[in-house]
Amino acid sequence: MKQGKLIIFSAPSGAGKTTIVKHLLTKFPCLSFSISATTRPSRGDETNEKDYYFINTEDFLHRVARQEFVEFEEVYSGTFYGTLRSEIQRIWDNDQHVIFDIDVEGGLRLKRKYEDDALAIFVQPPSLEVLKERLTGRGTDSPEKLQERFIKAEKELAYADKFDIVLKNYDLQTACLEAEKLVSDFLKK
Repeated sequence: MKQGKLIIFSAPSGAGKTTIVKHLLTKFPCLSFSISATTRPSRGDETNEKDYYFINTEDFLHRVARQEFVEFEEVYSGTFYGTLRSEIQRIWDNDQHVIFDIDVEGGLRLKRKYEDDALAIFVQPPSLEVLKERLTGRGTDSPEKLQERFIKAEKELAYADKFDIVLKNYDLQTACLEAEKLVSDFLKK
């Protein structure tokens, strides 16, 4: 069974982690994106098995019972997300390293499990106010869902010091360049 490295990007929604991860995927052909499983419905043009593995709650919980997840969490009330063991192995079997765009608690679980084979990076937004503006500006969530995201974001910001590195995303271009260096250095180890 092959094993590679894991690069974990975590942050509250709206901090820029997805944009940074997409940037890194264009710079490092040795990286492959870990597709998370979720019970939430797809949004917009999201595609099953490309953006997420969309599965119903019953199937998700059956997979939890069969220990098919490396980590999972009820991120929002009634909405589960998780990383399938088979997803990580699929990437390693292709001689690539895994890159994650994952919630804060899931990221810390992966770091604890894989220790030195994982680099856990917390993407720090400029402020909670900027984060709220970004989330509101997306126009994808109801006012109730936005409030839920704001509350969660405040809690998640307190976890920053538990990560290997805090990457400040005050300027996206600078953050992407700093992320390139962090990943490059880690992959050389």
